[in-house]
Amino acid sequence: MKNDSVSLTIDGKPVQAPAGTTLLLAAKDNGIDIPTLCYHPELKPEGHCRLCVVEIGAAPSTRLVNSCTYPVEPGLVVQTASAKVLASRRMVLELLMAQAPAAEIIKQMAADLGVIETRFTKGDPAARCILCGQCVRTCREVAGVSAISMAFRTPKKRVATPFKEESEACIGCGSCVFICPTGTIAYTEKDGIRTVWGRKFELQPCAKCGNYIGPKAQLEHWAKLTGDPVESFYTCKDCR
Repeated sequence: MKNDSVSLTIDGKPVQAPAGTTLLLAAKDNGIDIPTLCYHPELKPEGHCRLCVVEIGAAPSTRLVNSCTYPVEPGLVVQTASAKVLASRRMVLELLMAQAPAAEIIKQMAADLGVIETRFTKGDPAARCILCGQCVRTCREVAGVSAISMAFRTPKKRVATPFKEESEACIGCGSCVFICPTGTIAYTEKDGIRTVWGRKFELQPCAKCGNYIGPKAQLEHWAKLTGDPVESFYTCKDCR
């Protein structure tokens, strides 16, 4: 059954969006950019970073909502860059600059809104993690291994392996690295070895072209899930 279409207004522009979609996606589909750090299409949105706030309703009864989690509504009036929205984003960015002083993407996003410095006390000058949790959720929900998790309580809360030791559950897939919006997780590849979370993973070359496919541990994990021989994964997609 085809989704019903919803009519609403975004930044003064009448738009149509499928019922059930979010304001963030409705705006994106209509060429309207809303900044976000914690949204990814492969994960259910949870609205952690609050950069994607928009103003909804008509004056004087307006309010700010997370566009990544708020569904479209018939007749809704949305402003994505009002004075109230921009003030909120600047405040969020100041807080993030204090939490993750070394995160270049945050510095750039802040500069784009005229924020050069934060009024809040900065933490570790080398910190880049904003505790969005995307890496943890990706490891659990996409990779299916739960090798990392949130550890400790605020203000010492961080992403870590169990007991901050090498995680036997990790398959070296690198999903956590690739989804991290601030480049926090250390990751290297050299001489056929991938290093992540303190563990070294041997990379498997393609049986035909010799290009590396991925860590052997990851291919073994796939084989276990599918019941296929691990050797069936030793050919890259370009050579199949």
